[in-house]
Amino acid sequence: MVSPDQVMTMIQAELPDAQIQVQDLTGGGDHYQVTVVSALFEGKGLVQQHQLVYGALQQAMSSEAIHALALKTYTPQAWTAAN
Repeated sequence: MVSPDQVMTMIQAELPDAQIQVQDLTGGGDHYQVTVVSALFEGKGLVQQHQLVYGALQQAMSSEAIHALALKTYTPQAWTAAN
């Protein structure tokens, strides 16, 4: 089990500029929906953006501390356009 704050800390360690929203979908601490906005995603495809976030959470994912992750990633420009 991982807390939402721990998820945010792990992502910010790899993407220090990121704006991150973490939602625990079940209340059990192992199913999360995460939205990440970062300028480091500029010029990268969606798969590469997701790989950056998965890389940040690799230890928690491989140990199954996080069982499921719904992920949305945006560049700042794409985030502005979407909202």
